[in-house]
Amino acid sequence: MRTTLAAGQILACFALAVGVNCAAAADAGTLYVGSKRFTESYILGEVLRQTAAPFVKTVHRQGLGNSAIVLAALQSGNIDVYAEYLGTVEREILKYSKPATLAAIRRDLAPLGLGIAVPLGFNNSYALAMRGGPDGIRRLSELAAHTELRFGLSHEFIGRADGWPGLAQRYQLPQRPRGLDHGIAYTALTQRQVDVIDIYATDAKIRQLGLRVLDDDRAYFPRYDALLLYRLDLVQRFPAAWRALQSLEGRISAADMIEMNAAAEIEGESFANVAKNWLALHSPVAAVAKADARRGGLMAKIFDDNLWQLTRQHVTLVLCAVALACLIGIPLGLFAAFSRRWRQPVLALVGVLQTVPSLALLAMLIPLLGMIGTVPALIALFVYALLPIVRNTCAGIMQVPQGLRMAALALGLGRRDRLLYIDLPLALPIILAGIKTAAVMSVGTATIAAFIGAGGYGERITIGLALNDNDMLLAGAIPAAVLALLTQGLFELIERFGARRRRASP
Repeated sequence: MRTTLAAGQILACFALAVGVNCAAAADAGTLYVGSKRFTESYILGEVLRQTAAPFVKTVHRQGLGNSAIVLAALQSGNIDVYAEYLGTVEREILKYSKPATLAAIRRDLAPLGLGIAVPLGFNNSYALAMRGGPDGIRRLSELAAHTELRFGLSHEFIGRADGWPGLAQRYQLPQRPRGLDHGIAYTALTQRQVDVIDIYATDAKIRQLGLRVLDDDRAYFPRYDALLLYRLDLVQRFPAAWRALQSLEGRISAADMIEMNAAAEIEGESFANVAKNWLALHSPVAAVAKADARRGGLMAKIFDDNLWQLTRQHVTLVLCAVALACLIGIPLGLFAAFSRRWRQPVLALVGVLQTVPSLALLAMLIPLLGMIGTVPALIALFVYALLPIVRNTCAGIMQVPQGLRMAALALGLGRRDRLLYIDLPLALPIILAGIKTAAVMSVGTATIAAFIGAGGYGERITIGLALNDNDMLLAGAIPAAVLALLTQGLFELIERFGARRRRASP
């Protein structure tokens, strides 16, 4: 038996290796793997990336928010493949009201340029859970009689067609759920801040915390078999990598997935090394040995190998957004200051833009632009940086004494010269204060860029939320706070230098 299994693995390795040379030209380029913002998706993304890595350059665009964002990334070509669940494809993507055959699903995905394949081997259905104990509620149908229960459900579950709306209707549940990030829901449950949460069947903390999973006695939840959702052109572009990914079919059991989730959430291993360790033991393509990959303390997480890359991404986003906001905002503020008729409409418009929720704005930009990553994040940051720049420019110009303008007019200065030599120099401190406010705000707001794959310090924050890891959260928040302080300090120096020059001028 063992000899046969070993021979089969050797033949699989040989077949995959033979395909590398003949497909080298077709596999040129980069294979982009996506993942959502929860532990299991991060891990599966790493499993896919590392499986394909021997055959093509791979990039894992991780933590891309909810299903709508990652699907938009797939359709626009910003990612090529990610691990999805059959129930999500049926209910969320194709809007089926009941389960369908795989042939029907493939037929309806084809016009979108997408396909499903490679069932990974486990079912990760949704369920509801409560704190454990010898007595208590056992079935979902019993919840309707307990209106005092506090529901803390993930935001995606609340909004999904196969989530709370249909569940509440099927079981006639009168409760109004509270939205919680999936990563912190377990903590809220154990601290008795909520009584019922949504879970995934393969969550490691179910067993660790001794939770009671409620029986779906009216068979509401469909099966959520894990499989690959991919762009159809992936097969032609990366044939050897695709064959490697196909080797994962049926190889990840529910017990394996629970163990990998536990390694990340409980034992503290990084997603990359959880995937590496599993591949070393289970994949015929694996060529790496198991390593000790425990995450270190706070300082180790702050000063890890990604610090410079994340800093560069974060600073680039802030600089570009603020520069673009200055380029548009200062002329807009001048227009508002000199045009009494348009002043209030312009200020009202930029004020309204400031109130649009950041994630909602990103979700709207992705289908409009057909991409994820830096560009939509940059546009969102630009929108939020406009208000202080426009408002301060308008206020600064309006505070210039009218007598100075009359004196300049008497001296024969034209409108352009009055603007350059009278209005702007006198308004500069106020304009600079607006730019400083926009820059400091952008440093904090730029953390949302990680939700759509633009990187920055927010990448650590999203991972920390997924793992409920306070050290990882701080490893993203502390550098962002330091960068904000440095930004403010830089502007203070600029303001002092400008004040000294004005005092030294005759």
